[in-house]
Amino acid sequence: MILDLEKFTASARPHWDELESTLKNLDSNPARGFADLGEAQRFYYLYQRAASDLARLTTFSAEPEVRKRLDGLVARAYAELHSAREAGDSRWRPYDWLMRTFPRTFRRHIGAFWISLLITVVGCALGGFAVARDPEAKQALLPYGHGEMDPNKRVAHEEQRGGRDLGGRKASFSAHLMANNIRVSITALALGLTWGLGTVVVLFYNGVMLGGICFDYLAAGEGTFLAAWLLPHGSIEIPAILVAGQGGLLLARAVIGWGRRVPFSRRLKAILPDLATLIGGVAVMLVWAGIIEAFLSQYHAPVLPYGVKIAFGAVQLVNLILFLGFSGRSKDPVAATP
Repeated sequence: MILDLEKFTASARPHWDELESTLKNLDSNPARGFADLGEAQRFYYLYQRAASDLARLTTFSAEPEVRKRLDGLVARAYAELHSAREAGDSRWRPYDWLMRTFPRTFRRHIGAFWISLLITVVGCALGGFAVARDPEAKQALLPYGHGEMDPNKRVAHEEQRGGRDLGGRKASFSAHLMANNIRVSITALALGLTWGLGTVVVLFYNGVMLGGICFDYLAAGEGTFLAAWLLPHGSIEIPAILVAGQGGLLLARAVIGWGRRVPFSRRLKAILPDLATLIGGVAVMLVWAGIIEAFLSQYHAPVLPYGVKIAFGAVQLVNLILFLGFSGRSKDPVAATP
């Protein structure tokens, strides 16, 4: 099909001008948003039409200035559509945010989550391999004194007293765990500004530590204790760190830009709502994990049977997978590729 570029440009230009005018109005008054549903629908129509026009022009030798202008308009409109600007009632509803917005945002960027998981798994494999090849390596790799611990002696000691004797300090211990894990998560996300390198390091090192500890206990024949110790809180805590890494990788993609001729400020604006949602969900998950670690994970047999703890952690993990995979799915928006 032969495209008459002059005729095509003349007929499409009024729509481009209207889209540009709408964007200027939104930029000049960000708090205004769209006046009603009709205005929002019109804006979406103009965006779709401009994107379609751009796709057609890329296959022909159109004037560079025309393509450059249209490319910028499409990018700005995309950023506006995905900046979570809501028409009408914009009150925050915690239940709706947690049960719908958070899992939908997680699924919309599931690719970044799989990369986060892969980096951590590779770290786990390396940590386990390093401890297997050189038992002395655990002193350098494992945190919180685990490098100097003998798993069998630790398990015997824990079982003798039934778990951690926190006395009246359970609440403060739980708060300490929450604060530490939330700090690590925010760091993993924020380091996406280093083109993702910092996020990769945090995920990889956490994997190395986890893999080293797991191998150390498994090699000592303490797999049941390990599962009962880690599963209750780890079934929430570890996925939370992975989601934080997901956010860091999403931020890294915005920093890099992947050849898109869009200013960083606009790329960042497009993903900020999703980043806030992800880190907010991570915070909720880690608060719960901190409570579980302080009030359940630290108690061992005979005070609390291992089977009960393992079953609790397994059920919790299954529920988390179902929640992130299906909650709010009936209202999932059509995913768009930036």
